[in-house]
Amino acid sequence: MADTKTILDGLVKDGLGLQDRLQEIEQKMARRFSANDPVDFKSAGEELTECDDFKSLQTRGRGIVRVGRKAVTNITSATTGTGGVGVAIQPTRVPGIVVGPEREFTIRDLIMPGRTGSNAVEFVQETGFQNMAAPQAGEGAAKAQSDLSFGLKTTNVITIAHWFRASKQVLSDIPLLQSYINGRAIYGLKYKEEEQLLAGDGTGQNLLGLIPQATAFNEALRKTGDTKIDTLRRAILQVRVAEYRASAIALNPVDWADIELTKDANGSYIWVNVQEGGVQRLWKLPVVDSNAVPEGEFLVGAMNIAAQVFDREEAAVEVSTEDGDNFRTNMVTIRAEERLALAVYRPESFVHGEFEATP
Repeated sequence: MADTKTILDGLVKDGLGLQDRLQEIEQKMARRFSANDPVDFKSAGEELTECDDFKSLQTRGRGIVRVGRKAVTNITSATTGTGGVGVAIQPTRVPGIVVGPEREFTIRDLIMPGRTGSNAVEFVQETGFQNMAAPQAGEGAAKAQSDLSFGLKTTNVITIAHWFRASKQVLSDIPLLQSYINGRAIYGLKYKEEEQLLAGDGTGQNLLGLIPQATAFNEALRKTGDTKIDTLRRAILQVRVAEYRASAIALNPVDWADIELTKDANGSYIWVNVQEGGVQRLWKLPVVDSNAVPEGEFLVGAMNIAAQVFDREEAAVEVSTEDGDNFRTNMVTIRAEERLALAVYRPESFVHGEFEATP
């Protein structure tokens, strides 16, 4: 009996020692949690010494003690309550920033590039040519006289700009954010630039774009039953009749999809192999599908020789703390801007129209 008591006393001592060690570990772990976020689950030692099996063992002297698994392992991700360890679970942060949709810019690539050091671009344009060339009537006879007329054209440099504000702390703590904002700032400029190059109305500080200066599609060329493919070919013809050769076609993605989906009488696609797609060309010309072109409209022209974009200041981003109360509020101003001009030398080499016949 004395041996049994000695064994029991040893077990109790070991159990209490285990409890002390577990409590010490729990106290260290508790420092990782907020004082307002208590963790009130029982330790394994407490479960051991308070369970019925352990108390029975003290009486019987031998046996096995089982601690309920649920009491020990049912730890949840809740931030409060029994078994709550939510503050210790950190979510996985995907690196980088998910960028919104971006338009592919293509109109500028179709036009001749240039640079200017002034606030305006002037060019001399031939406005008339009366060709009276003819065989000489005979020796000593007067030769035919032709006439040329010219006009001075001016296109002004415009500024496209916008700005953001951000806290200095955020930009310092998240270096990626500044480069992201810079990228979106440039994107915003290019988005507006493409709209200006294509459809600027020339009023105020707007460019006079390609479409407003283009020659209207000649409705007399349209035939009954013409498809979009036919209409574009007739527009190319109109450019050719004007003594130019078209270099590209610009239209809306919806209209380009309609063309690619064209079928023959048997229901087969006439344009592409649907497994592989097709080259984005029509009537030997590259096709640019851009949302900057209104749906249902098209622009065909000798873009490679008849227009030129002049950069005065290329797109740039500047960051400054010296703006308003930025210095006192730890804010920074991020500004993006560019300056450019557009010269359309030969408006008649561009043809703009609608796929549906104009009433």
